[in-house]
Amino acid sequence: MNINVTRREMAAIGAATLASTQASAQVVAAANVPAPNFAIERGATLRMLRPVRFVAPDEEVFRANCARFAAATGVQVRVDFVGWEDITQQTAVTANTGAGPDLIIGFNESPHVYADKLVDLSDAAAYLGAKYGGWKALAQRYGKRSNTETWIGLPFGASGGPLVWRKSAVNEAGFERPPEDLAGYLRLCQALKRIGKPAGFALGNAVGDGNGFANWLVWAHGGKLVNPDGSVAINSRETIAALNYLKELYPTFISGTLAWGDISNNRAYASNECFLTSNGVSLYFSLKNDPATAAIAADTEHTLLPKGLAATSPMAGLTLNGMVFKHSRFPNAAKALLTFLLESEQYDPWLQANLGYWAQPLNAYDNSAVWRSDPKVTVFKNTMDTGFWAGYEGPITEGSAAATSDYVMVQMCASVASGQATPEAAAREAERRAARFFRRR
Repeated sequence: MNINVTRREMAAIGAATLASTQASAQVVAAANVPAPNFAIERGATLRMLRPVRFVAPDEEVFRANCARFAAATGVQVRVDFVGWEDITQQTAVTANTGAGPDLIIGFNESPHVYADKLVDLSDAAAYLGAKYGGWKALAQRYGKRSNTETWIGLPFGASGGPLVWRKSAVNEAGFERPPEDLAGYLRLCQALKRIGKPAGFALGNAVGDGNGFANWLVWAHGGKLVNPDGSVAINSRETIAALNYLKELYPTFISGTLAWGDISNNRAYASNECFLTSNGVSLYFSLKNDPATAAIAADTEHTLLPKGLAATSPMAGLTLNGMVFKHSRFPNAAKALLTFLLESEQYDPWLQANLGYWAQPLNAYDNSAVWRSDPKVTVFKNTMDTGFWAGYEGPITEGSAAATSDYVMVQMCASVASGQATPEAAAREAERRAARFFRRR
């Protein structure tokens, strides 16, 4: 899949991206592995859906890479970027009607919801894994069909959600950095509230931020949604402890977080209303590249979310996951496109252009120049090395996807924060809702 690119095509990617590609070419190691023979169908054209970008270069370089594929193969590629809240619904429509896009890059477990309607991607995954040092843990979780070695998705990367904080505010509150223990973390948030520089975390139905906060809260207290055998485990003493902790933590938040979507904390942080939150690289990226907020970027730091009772920071990156539908008349062209986009000549410029916003699924990209470009983004490098995933500790199935899209964990937390339910009642309701999606294996 290494294809010669003309000067004109490279110019479309932009001078800055080209420079970063040249700088990193020597450090992204690739094994000499024969590429799979995808016999691209005569007259093939492709339509792809994927989530809208949060940083402009994500879309710009992605489109340029698809144009390079078209120039090299003659396969025209149409890419439609859709809202994060819409991608799941449009994937369902595509799968259930057997019409529409040839391939979709969705979130997390999406391929597992429609596994029987998808093309086997094991040949592409085996090639890429062998060439680029193997797939990371979270990529394998979301890429392989549960309890098999069959790949039904090709993960493109994950957006991590570590703590984003103003150093001046945290120091003013009496802390050098956010503590890793839960008691110390609560004291920090209380101190920030007292000095008028509060924290804020999404408790609304936010695809990335809402799910990320709720999952962290439960996991940091030793809780989990599902057991490894698929039985529901959310109604536990650990979950109730987490919700009682939230009753103390929530009053330290900026007002309005019960209605926050994925963009809300970005806006609050950038406008000096919120001084501690969790977010992907996009927030720092936008601050850094806007002269009006450059001072906030200079005062911004990233650290992993508090470990609490977990051995490591309990975070699961929001993962882009590519899938090809059996209704496509051009499955080989679709597999060739996904593989092409994950090759270093295309992938590393994209990774660098979005400043690691979608952190790599393949180990070789640990050596990308992006991780040396700014010390404030290195915390995102290992996003996909995590041992946590949506639906932890259960199998990746249609059930785990349904529980995530139904915001079972988020709404459990929100009901306690708002005072509408006690921790015990909220845990019971989450158990009832989750039981619809999971069955003991």
